[in-house]
Amino acid sequence: MCGLAGFLGDVREPEALLQTMADAIAHRGPDGRGTYVAPNSGSRFGAGLAHVRLSIVGLADSAQPMQTEDGDIVIAFNGEIFNYVELREELIARGHRFHTSGDTEVILALYREIGEACLSQLNGDFAFAILDRRNGRMLLARDRMGVRPLFYTRHGGTLYFASEAKALLTIPGLNAELDPLALDQIFTLWSPIAPRTTFKDVFELEPGTFMVADAGKQVINTYWQLDFPDAEDAHPAHYDDAQAVEQLQALLDDATRIRLRADVPVGACLSGGLDSSIIAALAAEQAPRGLKTFSIAFDSAEHDESAFQTLMALHLGVARETAHCGEGDIARLFPEVVRLAEKPLIRTAPAPMLKLSSLIRENGIKVVLTGEGADEVFAGYDIFKEASLRRFCARQPGSQRRALLFRKLYPYLPNLQKQTPATLAAFFGADAAPLDDPLFSHRPRLRNTAAAKLFFSADLKAELAGYDATDDMAARLPDRFARWHPLHQAQYLETRFLLPGYILSSQGDRMAMGNGVEGRFPFLDHRIVEFAAALPPRLKLNGLEEKHILRRASAHRLPESIGKRVKQPYRAPDSRAFSGAAVPDYVRETLHPARIAGQGLFNPVAVERLAQKCATNPAPGFRDDTAFVGILSTGLWLDTFTRKNASASQAA
Repeated sequence: MCGLAGFLGDVREPEALLQTMADAIAHRGPDGRGTYVAPNSGSRFGAGLAHVRLSIVGLADSAQPMQTEDGDIVIAFNGEIFNYVELREELIARGHRFHTSGDTEVILALYREIGEACLSQLNGDFAFAILDRRNGRMLLARDRMGVRPLFYTRHGGTLYFASEAKALLTIPGLNAELDPLALDQIFTLWSPIAPRTTFKDVFELEPGTFMVADAGKQVINTYWQLDFPDAEDAHPAHYDDAQAVEQLQALLDDATRIRLRADVPVGACLSGGLDSSIIAALAAEQAPRGLKTFSIAFDSAEHDESAFQTLMALHLGVARETAHCGEGDIARLFPEVVRLAEKPLIRTAPAPMLKLSSLIRENGIKVVLTGEGADEVFAGYDIFKEASLRRFCARQPGSQRRALLFRKLYPYLPNLQKQTPATLAAFFGADAAPLDDPLFSHRPRLRNTAAAKLFFSADLKAELAGYDATDDMAARLPDRFARWHPLHQAQYLETRFLLPGYILSSQGDRMAMGNGVEGRFPFLDHRIVEFAAALPPRLKLNGLEEKHILRRASAHRLPESIGKRVKQPYRAPDSRAFSGAAVPDYVRETLHPARIAGQGLFNPVAVERLAQKCATNPAPGFRDDTAFVGILSTGLWLDTFTRKNASASQAA
């Protein structure tokens, strides 16, 4: 795991620029750095690569940028190729020689042999740039699921790219400017729709794609995408459930085994839920040096899962360290969270993850396995059960008994338990939503999140007039989408948009790498993703039991209370994390009516009322929580990125 940056085109003082770009992402690679500038050949073709290293494999011999013996091919690589051992053996059998012990040289050898077709053979979480001097081109590529980030822009005719957008903002003349459509998408979908980012004219390479660029143009192609069987084929008449359970067990064993490959100790995150417990159990069986586990504990009982974390750690007999997220921690960390995430946020959940990664690093661990991805791959989120229940209610509109079932979905939301059947039916859209709506499964979430746009200013609303983020999302669905089973449609929406856009980025890569920690996700091994996509829906969502096959496959490894535990999503206190006497000064300053008015994005009168309401209400609603956090984080984003530009311009 590392960070990379570079350019293709004409650049003045390329070495100085590469060093500056590397400085901006130094937190991703605290163990070393290197740069490469293509020798001047007298042509207009110029290129450079920078790399900051987090040493995990090939500690002594895998510095980057790395090049082939003849210097024709050069790579800067962020991430891990988990099947590099097997690939290396195959390449040696075909006559390749290796001078290093890590995975980077394996990519170089495979690319030399088959070009961009190498991507289909890589099992890993990666983003990399390969400079092919033979053909005067650059290859940029990103892993299938979008675990590792890669951003790019064209400025002055030159292509620039980096692991984080902040490295691109060091390019002379490139200033941070907020994209209003991206802000609308965040306040509707939780994140911008790639390739769009929060920054105007800065783009994100989408998961499962690669770019081939030369000095004049760039072409982006897809090498992998999530797919499901047609609905009529999703329920095969003769399906061996027991065999499927065995296949899943074997895949999970192997996905965990290859993700334990490292020349440094590997730990595991333990939330107390089903998914992280499964991964910790598998890792504990295979870890050669024993296993350290890491957890988050909250002061608020509503969010705390400490009892289950303790139970699982005792069951496995493993060491456990806990990051206690107390009153004031979220507010204290939030400005740094926004700086690392590089986008406004509508939830505070990334903040405890940043504190957790700090604890992990303090314990001398650079790599942790987590249970991320199981909810998307095996239909674990409440939104999948909710969509199924809404379809059930739609078959008997007005039924109070059916509407009451929504209370069972969310036992951890006390306010929901008090609502009447009519209110529940209206809130979840149980009666009126058209069943053929491609976004049917996600409409309640989208509608409830977008309610926070009530606080947008009149000018911003006018600028966004005629634009609908949900229409934009629907327009990006694949042609085959309408042929899939409703559960598979819902899984695609979650996996394609929220997973890489928020879960793996704002809550994942950015918070971990902010402290130089690499997260690895066995459930997102593409073999498991493809296996699960082909499963009959009933093996994922069986009635209202989520992750049915996963529970069957792991029951023998877990205490019964965890193996049968109902999904409790990871959450953190939102607006109330910024209330009380100890609230930092920056909160009042950022939400001050004059500051809000000057930004022109939100209604200052409405924001002032919102701030007062959240300061006095211990349990604000979803809309107010979302709006408060979103408005505060937007102000912090503007202060972090646009004020920096203004200061730099004044200094120049």
